[in-house]
Amino acid sequence: MRVRRWTTRAAVSAAALALTTSMTATASAHTVSAAPRTAAPASVTTHAPQRSDLTAAGLAGIDYATWQRDVTAALATARPYIEQRTAGASGQRLAMVLDVDNTSLETDFHYFWEYPTPAVRQVRDLVRYADSRGVDIFFVTARPDIIEALTSYNLRKAGYPVDGLYVRSLPDLFDEVSAYKTGKRAEIEAKGYTIIANVGNRPSDLVGGHAERTFKLPDYDGKLS
Repeated sequence: MRVRRWTTRAAVSAAALALTTSMTATASAHTVSAAPRTAAPASVTTHAPQRSDLTAAGLAGIDYATWQRDVTAALATARPYIEQRTAGASGQRLAMVLDVDNTSLETDFHYFWEYPTPAVRQVRDLVRYADSRGVDIFFVTARPDIIEALTSYNLRKAGYPVDGLYVRSLPDLFDEVSAYKTGKRAEIEAKGYTIIANVGNRPSDLVGGHAERTFKLPDYDGKLS
């Protein structure tokens, strides 16, 4: 279960929190932490990891270059779809929902103490494009609320616009991940949004409806978290 990975990482990530005193994310774990849209920093780049493959992905036998090609293929129709869907959508409240680990951030391809984790470049480019077309960007993750501030900071530092972030509080840990994520998408819709795209790398990120289209990134039969 994903939460086990992140309860382990949380202890080490606490040290990183001391180095990021500029963070001000204090929203509660039960609500969306919204922020005004700002331009993403132009200097953010993503580089292929150069290491001995002792990362989670390396130990699972997943090649970084192969994964990058598979991500690109999975998103091949996403940008044209967003362009078409947002054309003439003035006045509508459109949203895009994304998973975080190995969807928005290259989590399993970096050691857990490497912080902030780089963005998945193809996903970040797609999100920035959707943002430029007036789509609000929400992240729904199975990460526990103990690292909500770290996650919010990491997403913004990696170059993502963030209109809302949902993390799991203690009661959420008793739900199936798919049920939790479906419920959060329903909450976004209840705020008046139409979710035009939902992007994730595991079936639990995408099942349950509450999105016009889904885009499935590779998880290699569950080898990526």
